[in-house]
Amino acid sequence: MMNEKNIGSSFDEFLEEEALLDEATAVAVKRVIAWQIAQEMKAQHLTKSSMASKMQTSRAALNRLLDATDTSLTLTTLASAASVLGKKFRIELV
Repeated sequence: MMNEKNIGSSFDEFLEEEALLDEATAVAVKRVIAWQIAQEMKAQHLTKSSMASKMQTSRAALNRLLDATDTSLTLTTLASAASVLGKKFRIELV
């Protein structure tokens, strides 16, 4: 039988109660960013090796950037990737 306490609660509320909302949000944002970078690299016909070279970083660092589950990256890395792709990186608190 369903626990009446949970009827009508949202998934976000569940994650917040379980102290998982921040982590889930970070992973979701990272997935979007990684996908956007990968799509732009594809559109510009950039290989991982050429992208890493233009960013003046290692291919391993680029792989971490493109890993949708790895949320440990720096704003400098994101800004560098955006710059190489001719884009701007914007982050804001809402």
